[in-house]
Amino acid sequence: MLQIIETRIISVISWYHLAFFVISIAMFGLTAGAVFVYLRRERFRPEQLSYDLAVAALAFALTTDLAMLVQLTLVTGASPSLTSLVAWAEFALCLAVPFFFSGVVVSLALTRSPYAIGNVYGADLIGAAAGCIGVLVLLNVMSGPSAVLWVGALIGLAALGFAGSGLGTLPEATSLGSKLFRYRRSIVTGCLLFAIANTLTIYGVRPTIIKDHVERPADLAYDRWNSFSRITVSRSETVSPAMFGASPRLPHSTIEQRALNIDGGAGTALYRFDGILANLGFLRYDVTNLAYAIPDLKTGAVIGVGGGRDVLSQRLFGLSDVTGVEINPIIIDVLERHFSGYTAIATLDGVKFEVDEARSWFARTPRSFDVIQMSLIDTWAATGAGAFTLTENGLYTVEAWQRFLDRLNPSGLFTVSRWYAPGEVNETGRLVSLAVATLLASGAAKPRRHLFLAAAGKVATLIVTKSPLSLAALRALEDAAKANEFTVLLSPDTSAPSAVLEKIVSATDRRMLDRATAGFYLDLTPPTDARPFFFNQLWFATLFDADVFSHFTHTGVFAGNLVATLTLAMLVLISVALVAATIIVPLQPTVREAGWQLAVGGTVYFVLIGSGFMMVEIALLQRMSVFLGHPVYALSVVLFSLILWAGFGSLASERMRLAGTGKLLAWSVASAAYLFALPFWLPPLLLDLDGAGLLVRAGLCVLVLAPAGVLMGFGFPTGMRLVSAISAGPTPWFWGINGAAGVLAASVAVATSIAFSIDTTLRIGAACYLLVAAPAMLLMSAGARSSHTALRSLHPSEPKPAIEPNK
Repeated sequence: MLQIIETRIISVISWYHLAFFVISIAMFGLTAGAVFVYLRRERFRPEQLSYDLAVAALAFALTTDLAMLVQLTLVTGASPSLTSLVAWAEFALCLAVPFFFSGVVVSLALTRSPYAIGNVYGADLIGAAAGCIGVLVLLNVMSGPSAVLWVGALIGLAALGFAGSGLGTLPEATSLGSKLFRYRRSIVTGCLLFAIANTLTIYGVRPTIIKDHVERPADLAYDRWNSFSRITVSRSETVSPAMFGASPRLPHSTIEQRALNIDGGAGTALYRFDGILANLGFLRYDVTNLAYAIPDLKTGAVIGVGGGRDVLSQRLFGLSDVTGVEINPIIIDVLERHFSGYTAIATLDGVKFEVDEARSWFARTPRSFDVIQMSLIDTWAATGAGAFTLTENGLYTVEAWQRFLDRLNPSGLFTVSRWYAPGEVNETGRLVSLAVATLLASGAAKPRRHLFLAAAGKVATLIVTKSPLSLAALRALEDAAKANEFTVLLSPDTSAPSAVLEKIVSATDRRMLDRATAGFYLDLTPPTDARPFFFNQLWFATLFDADVFSHFTHTGVFAGNLVATLTLAMLVLISVALVAATIIVPLQPTVREAGWQLAVGGTVYFVLIGSGFMMVEIALLQRMSVFLGHPVYALSVVLFSLILWAGFGSLASERMRLAGTGKLLAWSVASAAYLFALPFWLPPLLLDLDGAGLLVRAGLCVLVLAPAGVLMGFGFPTGMRLVSAISAGPTPWFWGINGAAGVLAASVAVATSIAFSIDTTLRIGAACYLLVAAPAMLLMSAGARSSHTALRSLHPSEPKPAIEPNK
């Protein structure tokens, strides 16, 4: 629960891609805690297990609360500097401390308990799996910081359970641990009261630095969290109306409006609206509404309702039937209930809202529309510095756009607005590339006949028509663009002012499109479900340019991508330093006396299964994020499934031991074969079930992950048995190496998916499980020799029989 909640909090206060840094640091903390138990094994005696478990759990509870307080005071920033490096190192250590104590608790429970390890491990897995789902409930009723405090209280209750378990005697001491134990009930009561009080007030533990800006509670009229967002609404003010891409001919006017903000980085306007559409005439001057110059549009759909401006625009331009599809129920609640007196949008005739993920809803609905509008649907944090993994929502891929075009009437259109940097291609180029790839996949002979692109200020609007643009529609668009002084960037009957855009839009097959997008300093390739990173346009090779920092002169999204990538590189360096200082260096003495076969074979084995597991986990998180509609759903469901099924695999490994070369090889090949096969049969299945309900899609994820989880669950206990058969001394080294590999592989997996594809990351994970057979054989061979030597040493004078007995 703590791990998932932290990914949500860090997405609010900082950048979305850093959610995987939380996963990495959580693994680091757990592993470091286990290493600490091993290095201080004389300190943790079986006769005082109850005391040690209770003290470690109390420390876990207290540091969970304290780390939350410190974490919200750190200003990490997103600039590639020494100050940022130090700040992120502080943040990582702050984040790791609670997980360190959780590692101590789990390690003690698994290695010192008198109960069967399968029972203890089973209880741990049940709790972990329940936490993955329970956190969704918790975040829907309270803020992220309050949820962390409730987790701290829950950990405190666990400490009371350990204290009353009667496992061993209590030491007579005056140490800090003894004082914690003595006041355990007071500590737990304090944690509970802290959690309750913070839930009931807006002046408790809350974020103050949001995306590098100070946030004051007095400036907010509304503040609410759920499992995948934090929505705030500002106080009302009378100002010029908020516009995306305003025409230079926009008449001056003022309006009362509020700022509706998603995760502190995605702002949209909530206009005061009394039901009279004529009062919203300023919306006629926004480039996002250019498509409505085409006559005879009657039915429309809006992807991402936000403050309701696109829904209001469709009604303003005469569409009589408007459907707003919004994934976030808080936003619909704001419009229909909390601020219904401020905006009458929900009372307009012909307007209805659907709370659903857009791809799933369009796949499921039998309706078709004259126009579908999608304006700047993401967060600014995603487009700029949050260009990795958890920012992707599956709306900007070829498969998604095919789904949207399928729901248009024969003469219908899809209008998409994105950020535009005059003089730069960046997002605009990728948007056009995505449209061309979608039209080609849908059978269009000449994609440019279906496209019209115009810009105003920092926003460009692309209009994609299902059928080639008619002469009347084209003239209407050109006249509207001229009247509003919009810059026309693409038109079917004129050459594009940009040579890059002209090459892209002239492609008549996929091979031509690939050539048109190759060799540019930006990644303009069309995103797909296998590589859904629309917002990241940075080629990783750019980082090795001698003048890499000169790229900051480029305007638009590229500079943000560069900041994000350099930040990721800093976090990798921090992870390496932490792993080396707390895991590898302290455990080195444990392998000094081991033979080369044990040291090399064991290290390679655990590096492979640690890296392989993390590669598979990250790849499936990314793939299921697109399928489930939101990254937090994927995080909860995928972690739940992998934990549950890997646990079953681990427990099954006790009964079905991989004893013998044949069984080891069969397990290695079966694991790799299933993972290698996933990219071939899983994507078509996910597309077929795009329109299923969330529970059905989540259930499919659980079933798909079952074979992978069970098979991968055999890896760790099998490896421990193999090395223990040679020598039990260095087993903590291998435990640490396994955790260290997972920590570092998290960032590598993210980079691999972006640079190549999610399927490539999955195949690398599969290759790890295929290659693990070699070190496993080496360890088995060394174990057999060790057993033979041990037997000979027991009977050194026994003569060898002339004839070997039957076996």
